[in-house]
Amino acid sequence: MSNRRCVIAAALMLALAGTLTLHAQGGAAAGAKPAPRIDGRPDLNGTWDTGYNEIVIGFVRPQQLGGGSVCVSGCPPAGGAPRGGGAGRAGGAPPARDFPKYKAEFLAKVKDLETRQVKEDSILRCEPPGVPRIGPPAKIVQTRREIVFFYDDVNGGFFRIVPIDRPHRNDVPRSYLGDSIGKWEGDVLVVDTVNFNEDTWLTDDGAFHTRDLKVIERLRRVGDTIEYQATVHDPAVLAEPWSPNPRTLKLTDRELEESPRCEDRSLAHMQDLSNHDNPR
Repeated sequence: MSNRRCVIAAALMLALAGTLTLHAQGGAAAGAKPAPRIDGRPDLNGTWDTGYNEIVIGFVRPQQLGGGSVCVSGCPPAGGAPRGGGAGRAGGAPPARDFPKYKAEFLAKVKDLETRQVKEDSILRCEPPGVPRIGPPAKIVQTRREIVFFYDDVNGGFFRIVPIDRPHRNDVPRSYLGDSIGKWEGDVLVVDTVNFNEDTWLTDDGAFHTRDLKVIERLRRVGDTIEYQATVHDPAVLAEPWSPNPRTLKLTDRELEESPRCEDRSLAHMQDLSNHDNPR
């Protein structure tokens, strides 16, 4: 894989230091303090811990080996038992797959793209990851007329402008992150995004989509957290709408920094189609 960023190295140091905090889904605990408001709406302004480190190092489970060596990924279980789970995961039963359900006639295409992921996955060429693959925003700037999402992604820094209470535009080209509009349903911000190009995937492993993709995101502030949920609609290829696992964002006093430049240095030297779990 490319040397785009030292994601895995940083993840390993966090894991070895024991500093990873798991963010349990389910929002703030009962009795959380009321969410602040702005212009009568919940105030989503702030920098938010999206739990990105969990995703990045979800497959990194360091194990001490003999001779002072450390196994980082794909480690054999203790005792030399046969390894369970997929590539890039330590032994044991693999977690339930969070993956869209495709119509039967498209399963072969998904499998083919998965097999050739190192050649076909556009994020490995430093392109924007698309929605919902990019996940929830790391920073939100909210005004009465629009909300801006900022992202600190492995492929660089991205942003989305979400106007409030206006229709989609019909004078803009298709894009990686689509055309987004927002509305308030009570205290829930609902973001409707369409007009995507077909150059991104919904998630890893060949999860392609068509140009008719529509993504609905819902954000609800509870105390110092935001409950985030995305739902994907693409009836041309999906058997049913797909919702990735919900995420809980936590307010932080850290600010975003300029993202390092994404620079691919490995695809030109690829020897075969072997791949590991994508650290996203």
